[in-house]
Amino acid sequence: MKLRVAVAGAGVFGRHHMRVLRGLETAELAGVFDIDPARAAQAAADFEVPAFASLEALAANADAAIVAVPTTAHAATGCQLLNAGLDVLIEKPIAPTLEEADQLLAAASRNGKLIQVGHLERFNPAVEALAAKITVPLFFEIHRLSLFTPRSLDVDVVLDLMIHDIDIVLALTGKMPEEVRAAGISILSKKVDIANVRLAFPGGCVANLTASRVSTEKVRKVRLFQPHEYISIDYADQKGIAFRVSPQKQIGFEPFLIQQDEPLRREVAHFVDCVTQRTRPRVDGLEARRALAVALDILEKIEAHAAIISATLAAQQ
Repeated sequence: MKLRVAVAGAGVFGRHHMRVLRGLETAELAGVFDIDPARAAQAAADFEVPAFASLEALAANADAAIVAVPTTAHAATGCQLLNAGLDVLIEKPIAPTLEEADQLLAAASRNGKLIQVGHLERFNPAVEALAAKITVPLFFEIHRLSLFTPRSLDVDVVLDLMIHDIDIVLALTGKMPEEVRAAGISILSKKVDIANVRLAFPGGCVANLTASRVSTEKVRKVRLFQPHEYISIDYADQKGIAFRVSPQKQIGFEPFLIQQDEPLRREVAHFVDCVTQRTRPRVDGLEARRALAVALDILEKIEAHAAIISATLAAQQ
């Protein structure tokens, strides 16, 4: 019997989840709910499923749910569904604050339910290939640049885009940073639109991360340096190459053998498998909380840096 999975949120992300669910053999798209009835009705018509009038109705007609509402509503929506007895896949970030993330974790524990968080790049075949090549990571250089869109302006670029790369670096190093330095500015929105971050980890590994949602081009790249090797990965193209130095000081390179696939399809299929088999998701609530904690620390450092800049400018007047 297929797992009945409903979607809360009929925006861009919600509709992508609906599309993927329709194509899975292990799941059934049970329906959709949105606070905008017209949007829910349109998505329901497009995918030929019911439009639920409330979260209560959604919960009564599904075994699990995908939460694709704005980040500010993640905790309220997720907790209601968890308390109703559903396992949930919540889009990243898990919540806008650690307090709200903890509310979700508590609700999941209390009800014996699973939380998976949509850190999509963990299911990118290129990132999986990179993880298999890790030995002793020493330095990361990561760029995630996007064109400006009015979507996701309820959070800044750190929680909107950089959170993906924070999660990947934490997973690949297996450590939390011991030092965070950051700078960022607002350009086209009231939130931070571009940020540059330096994370220093125990053991000497350093990660430089740049994220922008006001770029003129779309870039998704990570470069990793480790002993005698440099690896470059393109998230978007799902391609990678490794450069190595032999004991004879000869430089060779080797393209990665990557079986390309849609990360979202892999992520949702993993969620369905975890719910069905009652196994721990690859990115559970605790891992997502750790990424959120680092992201919020970054935002504090950006705010502190902005205060220094303001003081410097004021002194020049």
